[in-house]
Amino acid sequence: MSQIKQLNYYKPIQEIFTLFHEEEDIALLESSLKNKLGRFSIIGRKPYLKLVKDHVFTWNGKECEIPYEEYLKDYFTKNYKENNTDLPIISGAIGYFSYDYHRKKQNQVPESILIFYDEFIIENHQTNSIYLVVNGKTAKEEDALKELEEKIISGIETKNCCKKEIQKPEINFNFYKEEYLQAIEKMMNYIVEGDIYIANMTQQLFIKSDKTPYELYQILSKKNPAPFAAYLNYGNFQVVSLSPERFIEVKGKKIRTRPIKGTRKRGATLEEDQQLKQELENSEKDKSELLMIVDLERNDLNKISEPGSVVVNELFTIESYATVHHLVAEVCGNLKDNITIIDIIDAVFPGGSITGAPKLRAMEIIEELEKNQRGLYTGSIGYFSLNGDCDMSIVIRTAVFQDGVYTLGVGGGITYESHTESEYEETLQKARAFLDALS
Repeated sequence: MSQIKQLNYYKPIQEIFTLFHEEEDIALLESSLKNKLGRFSIIGRKPYLKLVKDHVFTWNGKECEIPYEEYLKDYFTKNYKENNTDLPIISGAIGYFSYDYHRKKQNQVPESILIFYDEFIIENHQTNSIYLVVNGKTAKEEDALKELEEKIISGIETKNCCKKEIQKPEINFNFYKEEYLQAIEKMMNYIVEGDIYIANMTQQLFIKSDKTPYELYQILSKKNPAPFAAYLNYGNFQVVSLSPERFIEVKGKKIRTRPIKGTRKRGATLEEDQQLKQELENSEKDKSELLMIVDLERNDLNKISEPGSVVVNELFTIESYATVHHLVAEVCGNLKDNITIIDIIDAVFPGGSITGAPKLRAMEIIEELEKNQRGLYTGSIGYFSLNGDCDMSIVIRTAVFQDGVYTLGVGGGITYESHTESEYEETLQKARAFLDALS
C-alpha cells in the first residue's frame, strides 16, 4: 500500500534530483517552465520492474516470451490501483516509446523502456510543496519513507555545474545542406502529386562534447525551461529533453492532445519579438499546417473516444519559449470503456505533428527521404499510472547521449507553401539552445 508524506519544508525538485541523478535508471519529469501545463514535476527511483522492448522483450533483464504489448495490458489490468490524491501518480511507471516502436528497426536505443518505481518524489509547483511516495516493493514502507527523507535532509546542498574548461564541441550533420534541401523538394513533389498534405522532415546532429548529460540538462532547464522536460539515466545512455509539446494526457475518462505546428524565433528586441509573434499569429501557411494536424488528431482520438465527444478546445494559440514562439492547438475526447494505455498507443502513436497527413503515407515518405532512423526523437516520454492516467510528451528538443556523442534531431513541417531555405534555417534555430549550452 502506498504511503505518502508531505515535507514540512520546501526545496525545488531539481535540487533534490541532484542528490540522486547518478543512480542508474532514475527518471526526472520536470515542468521547468511553470506555466498552466506545468503543475507537477516527478522523480522516479528504486526500480522494481524494468521492461525493455528491443530485439527481444526483457523483464528485469530476462527474456520474456509473451509479447510486450500483451504483457503490459495484462500488468496494468491485474495491478490496477486507484489514485485518490491530487498527485499525478502514486504507483506506476516512467519511460518512453521511440518513434521506431513497432517498426522492427535496428537502433541506438531500445524501442521502448518502461520502469516501474517503488518511490516517487513529486513537486506541486502551484503550492511549492514536496511529496514523498513509497510503495513497499523494495523495502518496508515506513523504513523507505524515513530513509528517503533523511537522504533529502542530509544531502540537500546543490551541486552546481562544474566550472571546468569545456572543449569546443565537434558537430557533424547526417545531411549536407544541399542534400537536405533536395529532400525537402522531393517531399514537396509528393505533396503536389497528392500523396500527402504535410509531412515532417528531420535531420540529425551528432555532437562530441566533454560536457556531461546532467550538466547539459542543468544549463538548458535554467536557460530554456519547458513544461515537459525530462532527464533519464539508463546507464549506457542518457536522455536530455526540453520538450514544449504534450502528446497525450489521460485523466480518468478525459484524453487530450496538444499539437504544435508553426515556429518563429524570438526577436532580439521587444519590438522585433512582438513583430515575429504577430507574423506567426497571422501566417496562413502555419495555420493551414496546424489545421491539417488537428484534423488528423481528431480522427486518431475518435478511434478510442465515445462518439461525438471529440472537440477542439483551442486553436491557433501562441506559446512563447526562450528561443522560439509556437502555434498550438488542443483536441480532447472522452475515452470509451476499457481502453488501456496500450490501446491508446496503438491508436494515436506516433504523434501527427511530427509525422504528417495522411499519417501512414507521410511515415513511408519520411522513411524514404530521411537518412537515419529517428530512434527516440519524435517518440514519447512520460508517466503511466496504474490507475490508467498518463501524460506523455512529444520527444523534440531532445538529445540522446551514448558513447561520448549527443544525437540531436531537428525538423519541421513541410507543405506545398514551404520555402526550402527557410525550412532548413528553422531546423538550425531549433538546435540553437543545445549548441549554445554545449559550447
